[in-house]
Amino acid sequence: MTSIREAIARLLAPPPPPAPGVYTTAAETQDGRPYRLHLRLEADGSGLLILDAATVLYLNPTAAEYAYHFVQGHHAEETAADMTRRYHISRQQALDDYTQFQERIRTLLETPDLAPDLYLESAEAETLASLSAPLRLDCALTYRLPEGIPAEYAPAKRVDRELSTGEWETILDKSWQAGIPHVVFTGGEPTLREDLPALIARGEANGQVTGLCSLGLRLRDPAYRRALLQTGLDHLLFLLRPADPASWEALEAILPEDIFTTVHLTLTPENTPQAEATLRRLAELGANALSLSAADPALYPALAPLQDLSADLGLELKWGLPVPYGEANPVTLEERAAGDAASAPACACLYLEPDGDVLPAQGVNRVLGNFLREDWETIRQRLVPASSPTP
Repeated sequence: MTSIREAIARLLAPPPPPAPGVYTTAAETQDGRPYRLHLRLEADGSGLLILDAATVLYLNPTAAEYAYHFVQGHHAEETAADMTRRYHISRQQALDDYTQFQERIRTLLETPDLAPDLYLESAEAETLASLSAPLRLDCALTYRLPEGIPAEYAPAKRVDRELSTGEWETILDKSWQAGIPHVVFTGGEPTLREDLPALIARGEANGQVTGLCSLGLRLRDPAYRRALLQTGLDHLLFLLRPADPASWEALEAILPEDIFTTVHLTLTPENTPQAEATLRRLAELGANALSLSAADPALYPALAPLQDLSADLGLELKWGLPVPYGEANPVTLEERAAGDAASAPACACLYLEPDGDVLPAQGVNRVLGNFLREDWETIRQRLVPASSPTP
């Protein structure tokens, strides 16, 4: 027979935390605009909230639990009761915290040109220390390049074939089932694939955030640009070639569009003397964000002053997207100089070659498996902290 003491203990015990997994909902903003939310809860209590298949919001355990109640449609009083028992806070504080959380999510949903990755009051390193799946999959659809583009804009030839449209769609579906919320299409030049709009649409239909890393020259065509945007493209990493008028023409056509655009500038001996003027022009054009790298170690000292200038100009600095020379940026170089370990978890992002082979990152030439032929758990077992990219 259960004792009275045991019954009271069960009654007073806090409710169990939400179970790890993926939770979804669809609703409307106050002005009647429909939206979708996907919440991925990790075993350690942290979470990823995908806003309208356009932005991944990284959550600490407390915020993730509020997100769970929000996605489940729980009443504020019910949510406050659970949070009060679990965290030993007052009912009023729980109500205020939940109201504030709801207001933040609604504000983000109504904000145009939102960044693809955001953090909510949490240090990403400890919040994302134990991942059930990568945060992002960088898919190199092709290693082909437009005529006249230098070979360094794509890795050395390593594959014998490119996957078909159906095979890439299978990979997108498998990545979503594994819990990967963010996909970036890269290359080579991914706009050389005629099926790029269809692949973006497949990711969007799944609920994934979709990005594009491109020289952007084909986006000068209004019809093609509309096709990408209407199929669900959420953000663009534009590889600027500052000496090429066609590159500026494409960028000026893209920036007025409703899409978050990060401009990437690789410093070379030829463009470094004009780099300050380039950043000022980008700010005048209204670029959302900037990433910087250098083609030659001799140019590394020029990165820090440009980083400071970008802050003065209001250009948000973003790192970690797949770009040529992606390791030679100010943040990575500062960490190396200080002897700091990389802050991102080893499997935060993975890189897929055009034949579906999985690498720990672009330039790390160690094949973990093939995403078309193997499942994520099999590949995950082979994943260990990646070494620095090979030259």
